[in-house]
Amino acid sequence: MAEPSVHFSIKRIYEPRAPGDGTRVLIDRLWPRGMTKAEARIDQWLKAVAPSPALRKWFGHDPANWAEFVQRYRAELAANAEVVDQLRAMDGKVTLLYAAHDQQHNHALVLLDFLQSPRKA
Repeated sequence: MAEPSVHFSIKRIYEPRAPGDGTRVLIDRLWPRGMTKAEARIDQWLKAVAPSPALRKWFGHDPANWAEFVQRYRAELAANAEVVDQLRAMDGKVTLLYAAHDQQHNHALVLLDFLQSPRKA
């Protein structure tokens, strides 16, 4: 049986929906501020793939904590294989949506890299 063919990308949820978005999955644990469900136009909300509340609070979107955050979040993802596999099992184009303002230091970047990394046997 062939593995599903999936292509992931990331996008801020505040950007307009585009025809090429494919399946839109919100990957934040908290609902984005100021966004209605109608405006979000998501297909799925996968809260469990977001960083744990403790890790999110510790990181505090402080770029000085970035390297350590990446290591800790990747460890959480590795321990949360069931939820990560839900994303990997999707087919086609999947846009991972996040609300963070900082586009260089956010969990969506780490998740995208994790999903695109070869799986360990």
